[in-house]
Amino acid sequence: MVEMDSGEKRLNELGYKQELRREMTLFKTLAISFSTMTLFTGITPLYGSSLLYAGPASLVWGWVVVSFFTWFVGIAMAEICSSFPTTGSLYFWAAHLAGPVWGPFASWCCAWLEAIGLIAGIGTQAYAGSQVLQSIILLCTGTNKGGGYFAPRGVFLAMYICLTIIWAVLNTFALEVIAIIDIISIWWQVIGGSVIVIMLPLVSLTTKPASYVFTHFETAPDSTGITSKAYAVILSILVSQYSLYGYDAAAHLTEETKGADRNGPIAILSSIGIISVFGWAYILALTFSIQDFNYLYDAGNETAGAFVPAQILYDAFHGRYNNSAGAIVLLFVIWGSFFFGGLSITTSAARVVYALSRDKGIPFSSIWRKIHPKHKVPANAVWLCAAICILLGLPILKVNVVFTAITSICTVGWVGGYAVPIFARMVMAEKRFKPGPFYLGRARRPICLVAFLWICYTCSVFLLPTLYPIKWDTFNYAPVALGICLTLVMLWWVLDARKWFKGPVRNIDVQDGK
Repeated sequence: MVEMDSGEKRLNELGYKQELRREMTLFKTLAISFSTMTLFTGITPLYGSSLLYAGPASLVWGWVVVSFFTWFVGIAMAEICSSFPTTGSLYFWAAHLAGPVWGPFASWCCAWLEAIGLIAGIGTQAYAGSQVLQSIILLCTGTNKGGGYFAPRGVFLAMYICLTIIWAVLNTFALEVIAIIDIISIWWQVIGGSVIVIMLPLVSLTTKPASYVFTHFETAPDSTGITSKAYAVILSILVSQYSLYGYDAAAHLTEETKGADRNGPIAILSSIGIISVFGWAYILALTFSIQDFNYLYDAGNETAGAFVPAQILYDAFHGRYNNSAGAIVLLFVIWGSFFFGGLSITTSAARVVYALSRDKGIPFSSIWRKIHPKHKVPANAVWLCAAICILLGLPILKVNVVFTAITSICTVGWVGGYAVPIFARMVMAEKRFKPGPFYLGRARRPICLVAFLWICYTCSVFLLPTLYPIKWDTFNYAPVALGICLTLVMLWWVLDARKWFKGPVRNIDVQDGK
C-alpha cells in the first residue's frame, strides 16, 4: 500500500478522485507560476503607453504601490489554497466557501469570469509576441529609416494566429515537453531578465539622472488627449496592474503537485515576491536608459514609433556599437518569454474549461470534457480556447486598440475571478472553514477586505477609455465585449442553469457518512 500524498488525501475528503498525474514538485509549480506572471510579458507591451500618460515617476512608483496591494490578494488566496488543493481551483473554492445556498451561483460566476480571462490571456501573449516579432523583422531588414520591412496588419494577424495554433498543438501532444519548457522558461526569465537589467544601463551612452526617473512628472495631452493629471496617473499604473497577476497558476496545478496543501501557498507567495523585485528592476533599467523621450514616440524613428522598449534597446546598442545586433538579441529574449507565457496560459485556460465542462457548465460540455486517451490531456478544450482566441484577434485588421481591449478583458476576467472566493471567505462563518497549514486566523477579515476592494478598483480602471477624443478606431471595446458575454452567461443562469447547475460535481460518492 503506497502512502497517500497529503494533497491527495484532502482531495478525496473534498469528494474528488485523483485523475491527473501527481508529478509536479515545488520547483516545477513555482516555475509555471513564474512563467505565467512573466516579467517581460506584462511590462513590455504596455510600457510605452504608460510612460506617455504621466512620465517616469508615476510609472516607477505605481509599480511599488500595486505590488503592496497585490500582497493582500496573494495572502488571501494562499490561505484558501492551503485548505482546498484542487484543480479548477478558484471555481471550486468559490462553491465551498459560499456554502450550499449561494455556492452554485458563486462558482458559476467565478468559473465564467476565469474562463473569459484566461482565454483572452492567450490573446494578449499572442498579440504582444507578434508585436515583438514585428520589431525584430524590422530591425533585421534594416530599420524603418533604412527601408526595413514593417509587417502590415494582415501579416500581423497571421503571426497572431500562428502563435496560437503552435501553443495548442504543443498542449495537445507534448505535455512532457511542456514540463521541460517550463523549467527552461524560469531560467530564461531569470537569466535573460538579469542580462537586460544589468546590460541596458551599462551599454547606454548616457543614462537619465535619478531625479528624472523618480520625480519627473509630465502629461502628454497632445498625443493622449487626457488633460486631467489624476486620470493620467491612474492610466499610467495600468502596466503594473496588468503585470502583477497570474500567481494563481500554482493553484491550478495543485491536483498535480506533491504535498499541495503546503507547496501551493509557498509557490503563490514566492512568485509574487520574485516578480515584484524583478519587475521593478526591469522598469528602472528601461527608464534610466532613455536617450530622448520625445523621439521614442516619433513615427519616423527606427522602430516606426510602434514599440517603445524596442526603440530604447536600439538607441542603447546603436549609440555605442553603431549596429543593432545587441538590440535584436535582447528582443529575441523578450519574445521567448512571450512564447513561454502563452504556452502556460493555454495550459491553464484548457484546465479551467475542462473543469467547468466536467461539471456541465458549458454548452455541449460532453465534447469539451473528453480526455485524449493516449496523452491524458483535455485536447478538445485546448482547441476550443485557441479558436475563441483567434476570433478575439480578428479586429486587428481594422481597430488600433485591439491590445488595450484584449488586456482589459483578460485582466477583468482573471482578477475578477479572484474576487468571488475572497469575498465569500470574508463573509462566511469561521466555524465552517477547515484551515490548512497556512492559516490567517483573526487577520483574515481585514486582509480579505483590502484585497476585495483592490480587485474592484483594478477591474473598473481597465474599463476606462484610454485615448481621447473617443473615435471608432481608438475606442476601448472591452466593456462592450465583456458586457455581452456576462449578460448572456447571467441570462442562462436565471432562465435555466440555476435549476440544475450544482457547482463542482463530486466524482467519489460519500460512503457511510465518511
